[in-house]
Amino acid sequence: MKLPPADRHPRVRQVNRRADRQQNRIAAGVKSGQLTSREAANLETKEAALKSEEHTFRLENGGSLTKSEQVQLNKQENNLSGQIYNQKHDAQTATTTPKSEVGARMENQQDRIAAGIGSGQLTAGEAARLEARETELRHEIASDRNANGGTLTDAERKEVNQELNGLSTRIYKQKHDDQAQPH
Repeated sequence: MKLPPADRHPRVRQVNRRADRQQNRIAAGVKSGQLTSREAANLETKEAALKSEEHTFRLENGGSLTKSEQVQLNKQENNLSGQIYNQKHDAQTATTTPKSEVGARMENQQDRIAAGIGSGQLTAGEAARLEARETELRHEIASDRNANGGTLTDAERKEVNQELNGLSTRIYKQKHDDQAQPH
């Protein structure tokens, strides 16, 4: 069943405005470094679950939300809002990779993910998966550097760059596919 546009029902509009604001807060936290890629992935996964729940409710109600469903979704958004605040204001910050070629690429890709979240080109689920992959790469790089006295070998650098190429392609494809953060 195809749902009618969300802007046709006031309760759906209200819930979606809140979700949009949460997405903007997550994107701003990623861009500023207040959220680590792991924190952002976790928050995006929770936002994706809320969007899925809203979609299910709307399917059951001909495209609208009941008052009790709106209240339930708003309570969950309140909870998520608190989690976003706590994650943005905890002691963890995005680790800045040393300003190397790899570090500059990682920073650029993080900015591209944040821009995709902010523009709505990336759904919460897509952003969560990209952020999770970013976290894996950061751990791999840190592990390789720790094993080599703080640097990457030429072979490790080549491998990391190949993986970054793959992530870059995934970011592009996800931002330019037919999926967008629903409004």
